[in-house]
Amino acid sequence: RVCVSRKTFSQSSAIRQHLSPVESMRLWLAAEHSQSTLILLTSLFVAVSGNVRFLTNLLAVYPFNWTNGAFLISISLLLFCVNTLLLALICYRFTIKPVLALFLLSSAATAYFMDTYNVIIDDVMIDNIMRTDRAEVANLFSLKQAMYLVLLGVIPALLVLRARLRPTSFSRAVLARLKLGGFTLVATVLLLLSFGSAYASFFREHKLLRFYANPTYPIWAAGNYLAQLSPAGSADTVTPIALDAVLDSPGSERKLLVVVVGETVRADHLSLNGYERNTNPLLAQEDVISFSNVWSCGTSTAVSLPCMFSNLTRENYDAAEALSTENVLDVLSRAGINVTWLDNNSDSKGVALRIPFESFKSESTNSTCDAECRDVGMLDYLRDFIADHPEGDILVVLHQMGNHGPAYYKRYPQEFEIFSPTCQTNILDDCSTEEIINSYDNALTYTDYFLYQTIQLLKSNADEFDTGMVYIGDHGESLGEYGVYLHGLPYVLAPDSQKHVPMIMWFDADYKAGNLEIASLERTRDQHYTHDNVFHTLLGLTDVSTSVYDASLDIFASK
Repeated sequence: RVCVSRKTFSQSSAIRQHLSPVESMRLWLAAEHSQSTLILLTSLFVAVSGNVRFLTNLLAVYPFNWTNGAFLISISLLLFCVNTLLLALICYRFTIKPVLALFLLSSAATAYFMDTYNVIIDDVMIDNIMRTDRAEVANLFSLKQAMYLVLLGVIPALLVLRARLRPTSFSRAVLARLKLGGFTLVATVLLLLSFGSAYASFFREHKLLRFYANPTYPIWAAGNYLAQLSPAGSADTVTPIALDAVLDSPGSERKLLVVVVGETVRADHLSLNGYERNTNPLLAQEDVISFSNVWSCGTSTAVSLPCMFSNLTRENYDAAEALSTENVLDVLSRAGINVTWLDNNSDSKGVALRIPFESFKSESTNSTCDAECRDVGMLDYLRDFIADHPEGDILVVLHQMGNHGPAYYKRYPQEFEIFSPTCQTNILDDCSTEEIINSYDNALTYTDYFLYQTIQLLKSNADEFDTGMVYIGDHGESLGEYGVYLHGLPYVLAPDSQKHVPMIMWFDADYKAGNLEIASLERTRDQHYTHDNVFHTLLGLTDVSTSVYDASLDIFASK
């Protein structure tokens, strides 16, 4: 054992060169350090270990050469300075260790998702994380994630918590922090001024790049998310709408309408829309209309679901307002229609707070479970629900598990593995593009089977009802294009693959004859539609009159 005093350790680099890494760490832990040193070391570690994706994307835009070299070095220094300045502002005598430990843990978690899936952690993504259930967390977990958290988060955080801080008076601590903050602020300004034109171009033309700065941008996004939180969804806070809603023709032929909310489906992967693979072999046998030009309200379920059932449009959508205001399902229920929500996903994202809701994520409620509970298991309950409501119209929402990633291979039974080889992991960058797409298309083919079975159920009730099905996706998915996976990018930056969604409709002959001009719809299947049309189209399909109805947004009336 090499024994040295703290003074010797701090002064003698020659001795440290002969120590093993473990002995060096022990001596570092035994030594006393200033708060500024701990902040600088933490900031440097995060800048290096937590920003691989940021630097990778940066190099793709600014290749390292004689022209860009100095600018790239300045951006790296700027990232270090910004992290240091942020920590200098929020770390104090009693908060420094917990804050730095949390800083390291959040940086490690963020780095894993950005490095693995090339996603951005913004306020919408944080909302998705807060609404994620245990099953979704399990599907995302991997050994790689555990290594990121332990090596980049837990171990450094423990070292910070065990570090010995040099005792100092309050006045000296304040002076030291002012020096650190002032130095990093001056350095930041000098870096920006030294490369003014380059930074002007960077901030104006490459917004996507700065969203990968870790953990400064996720911290800003978390603050933005917290600022948007407001009490919503309780009976005391919900604002009613369409209090004048009534059925136009009560007592006429009963209607049975099933609204299927698809999960993570790209419109361009439907063979009904021209995709070269036959992903819709069963629906192709039915008289369905597939709308090829439909666009989502958001790039995540947490945004798209409340938005599509709300009377707000994407342009004026506000999450807090949508959740604290009644939606179209509330209006239909008030008008006398039997409405319920059946869910094989995480939940309704606040849409079904005031109507009957049933979850089908476990074998206790879902009759069709193997590796996981399947969407088709909701149909057994649907049959019973129809039988238990002998009077009045019925509208049922089926919220699918669908193509939820990244574990696409879990989204379908083994007999639906039509396209191979497949990606058998949730670490998508460990698979080839072909394997990822094969797994994704297999899951989509299972959705084709589920929708076909839904239509068969509706046909079996045609003697008592005019029956119809409306299927619409919540958002799309990136499958590795441009190195991006999954979904949830900011809408203005997201590729079309995350926003272009499918919409498929089927109606029996009686529903067509009594309510719809299907021929005109077939001729306009390529017309531009969005989630903005859902609220008013459902009012039209169910013959519910109200002053909030806008015929120009009703897909059928607008013809």
